Amino acid sequence: MYALTIVYTNAYLHDMIKMQVNAFDWNKGNREKCQKHGLSQKEIEYFFQQKEVLVTPDPKHSDDEERYLAIGRSQRQKPMFVVFTLRDVNGERLIRPISARYMHEKEAKRYEEENAKIEK
Repeated sequence: MYALTIVYTNAYLHDMIKMQVNAFDWNKGNREKCQKHGLSQKEIEYFFQQKEVLVTPDPKHSDDEERYLAIGRSQRQKPMFVVFTLRDVNGERLIRPISARYMHEKEAKRYEEENAKIEK
């Protein structure tokens, strides 16, 4: 069982929603797309087990289904992104990874700077 905290923000609103997620929804397509960027299924599943993952909606890419962007660290402590959606299948809520990659150098630097501010 995984616990996700989704953060909704804009200039006037900061709202957090906690939800339980049972497992992952993998198939050949999303597994290959994530592996193309150097991340294994195991690494992505580990990523979601951590408490330090920030999850936010991705309205820009949510035309067909609601998508989310997760930001955090891999098991090797490398900053990474995961784009995913949530699916309800047979009464279970599943995380369906769409794409995952390590952050580029500039993104990682900004992530580190912002993370340092939060930890103070």
